[in-house]
Amino acid sequence: MANEEKKDFNAMLWKKTDMPKIQTLTDPETIRKYGGSKMFFAPAPIYNDIMKLIPEGKLITVADIREYLAKQNNADFTDPMTAGIFISVCAWASYQRNTDNIPYWRTLKSHGELNPKYPGSIEAQKEKLTAEGHTILQKGRKNIRYFVEDYQNSLFDLYGE
Repeated sequence: MANEEKKDFNAMLWKKTDMPKIQTLTDPETIRKYGGSKMFFAPAPIYNDIMKLIPEGKLITVADIREYLAKQNNADFTDPMTAGIFISVCAWASYQRNTDNIPYWRTLKSHGELNPKYPGSIEAQKEKLTAEGHTILQKGRKNIRYFVEDYQNSLFDLYGE
């Protein structure tokens, strides 16, 4: 996304859509890639509600949220593109609000990677996660990326088990 400071992310977050919905796919390549034909689309407020649940010291990945939503809605998988977009929208909407903020920095990309699309980019997310006791690792020489060390040990259980 570009020009984040000029956009009204709260309007985007609460915009009415045709979601939630399940779409049945027929393309064999896509079915093979995602392991099924029933793709769930969740509206942005659902991601906001899930991200709001993550307590201090705990983490979640976008993949965990997608898997949870698919299971809760009897789908094979949740659309990865809208999930990524809506999670960024939730982060920016929270950043723009004065109340009802969510701890978006606790939602990581796959393998515990930090998300450069969040407000303040990697530096702000590193600062917030470090303040909560997490160790951040830098990987790569040219394409530098950042990860939470042993993030699996801090994952939040959405199923409450």
